[in-house]
Amino acid sequence: MLFSVVAALSAAVSVAAHGGVTSYVIGGTTYAGWSPYNDASTQTSIERPYSTYDPILSVSSSSFSCNNAGTASAHQLSANVTAGTSITAKWSQWTHAQGPVMVYMAKCSGSCTSNNSGSLSWFKISERGLISGTVANGTWGTGEVMNTLSYTTTIPASLAAGEYLIRHELLAIHQANTPQFYPECGQLIVTGGQGKTPSGSYLVKFPGAYSASDPSININIYSSEALTQTTYKVPGPAVWNGQ
Repeated sequence: MLFSVVAALSAAVSVAAHGGVTSYVIGGTTYAGWSPYNDASTQTSIERPYSTYDPILSVSSSSFSCNNAGTASAHQLSANVTAGTSITAKWSQWTHAQGPVMVYMAKCSGSCTSNNSGSLSWFKISERGLISGTVANGTWGTGEVMNTLSYTTTIPASLAAGEYLIRHELLAIHQANTPQFYPECGQLIVTGGQGKTPSGSYLVKFPGAYSASDPSININIYSSEALTQTTYKVPGPAVWNGQ
């Protein structure tokens, strides 16, 4: 009995320590996200299913694209959104104040529901890294998420119409040289736009886009260098601005 109580408390602490996207606000409409600890067979959401608030610890993990096997749920939905519209992702909990926020999109081939997220090419539409101060004692994008439990970005107004995945990723670097990745994905049907799509160096694969040796990933924010360092390069490609 004592062991069961201790195990339950340990699990509760583990869940409370992390987080994942739980809803989206798109053009003023709120869409329920996935509930990772509820029965998957009863859920209908625009968010791809994921099973835990715990982090991904390896950049080569097969679940790195959307925190799952790359597939849609049995009752997967997609949200309609006009290019140029803002999207706010919301979290029910988040406790790590050090690290960047990144938002990616990937164009699907036909219906996103039939696309595996690990096979798609992703481009970054937003990032928020070290905002002010030093690496050791600064204000970070994930710190803003901790305070507001939300992050807002805008679908590029020039983006070509079609079906896309949107991927919100929090990278927690509060543990020295032990990066924690928290990605979740939602499905969108983009309308309007100006027919433009990124190419070349803007496009990356997950896994594959990051290296474990990247100094922005394999980082110790408690080092003596971090006390005076005022710049931080967010991992991944440059942000595509729609040009």
